[in-house]
Amino acid sequence: MPSVIVVGGGLAGLSAAAALGSAGFSVDLYESRGFLGGRATSFPVSPVDESDVIDNCQHVLLRCCVNLLDFYRRLGAERHIRFYREYNFIEPGGRVSTLSASRLPAPLHLASSFLRMKCFGLADKVAIGAGMLSIERERHRKDLDRITMMEWLREKHQTNNAIERFWRQILVSAVNEDLELMAASHGFQVFWLGMLSRPEAFEMGVPDVPLRELYGESAWTGVGDVRIHTRCAVERIATESGGVAGVLFGGQLRTADAYVCAVPFEKVTAIAPGLGIDTSGFQHSPITGIHLWFDRPVTDLPHAALLDRTLQWMFNKGGGRYVQFVISASRCLVQLSRPEVVDLALRDGAEFFPLISQAKLERAQVIKELRATFSAAPGLDACRPGAVTQIPGLFLAGDWTRSGWPATMEGAVRSGYLAAEAVTAAAGSPAKFVLPDIA
Repeated sequence: MPSVIVVGGGLAGLSAAAALGSAGFSVDLYESRGFLGGRATSFPVSPVDESDVIDNCQHVLLRCCVNLLDFYRRLGAERHIRFYREYNFIEPGGRVSTLSASRLPAPLHLASSFLRMKCFGLADKVAIGAGMLSIERERHRKDLDRITMMEWLREKHQTNNAIERFWRQILVSAVNEDLELMAASHGFQVFWLGMLSRPEAFEMGVPDVPLRELYGESAWTGVGDVRIHTRCAVERIATESGGVAGVLFGGQLRTADAYVCAVPFEKVTAIAPGLGIDTSGFQHSPITGIHLWFDRPVTDLPHAALLDRTLQWMFNKGGGRYVQFVISASRCLVQLSRPEVVDLALRDGAEFFPLISQAKLERAQVIKELRATFSAAPGLDACRPGAVTQIPGLFLAGDWTRSGWPATMEGAVRSGYLAAEAVTAAAGSPAKFVLPDIA
């Protein structure tokens, strides 16, 4: 049985391990931290109570994330994903507009509810409708990776209200980058696969358990010979004579037939210095999660997009008393203190949910993921490396590699599957793991 060492326990490394284990490989995965999931994980709120955990940030998926769903199925975790067929858009003052699918075929399935949305005027709706039709016509344009999404939107004469309340609201959260910095190709991909291609593709899935439970110890019993080693920080992937000598940690050298390096781009040079990968073109984009617990319910909505304010999304995490606000591409919050961020959330949140003003805040937690994702800038896709490296037996995975997707959970899993495919091909027993996009 061929053996593989996977370095990194984020979604890329976990999906590579699951795929290889199911294909009959013997896999050892090493993760430096005491938990799995990388940036999609949970941790205890209090060091004295391990059972009271929160997610570092709310992670969601769409039905079009076919490889992520496949990974969850492999772990038996798909049952913990609850899908919603409605998106609530709330204006300051509390007025709610709802986007949902009808019985019309794609790409018209969202049209009837969209036309009833009160948060858009007639000019906005005409502009957005024309923009959506343009995405269908122009999705194979050759320059989409060279221009920003904002440049494309201005080219299509989108109204300011349409840009701020529709395009920015959806895309900044999906890609974790501002429209002015995001390659138009990523914006097109989100709307084509998630909103236009199939009626069910836009449905939003939210885990109903803490993220780390999705990858818990019991989840690995059905994926073959996979051993998970947490709190095992690999110091370096050692090379010699043009090949891999093994992985070093704790002064020990561990060897295998193949190796998958699934660490973030800022760590790859230190972990695998022999690869010679230039990551100087990559920059980070942060995400901030604000967890608030109140003495009474402040909303009965399961989730909502929040318009015209710093807060972007709300997720109801516990009977309306525990809510999480999410701000993607949150550079404006990096220098703010925790009390300042909490005050901002309470002030903005009360404009959408007036009951916040009457409730007592019992506790709060602010989590700034300064290295949440790479910035999906124009021209960067050409710099993203593939799974096969210049060193025989050493393969790459990670949402920053050439997965065909931006820095999302789907992109991370695709990269892990691509690395697993490369491992099986090099071993002389090629297997396919990556599922094609739905359109």
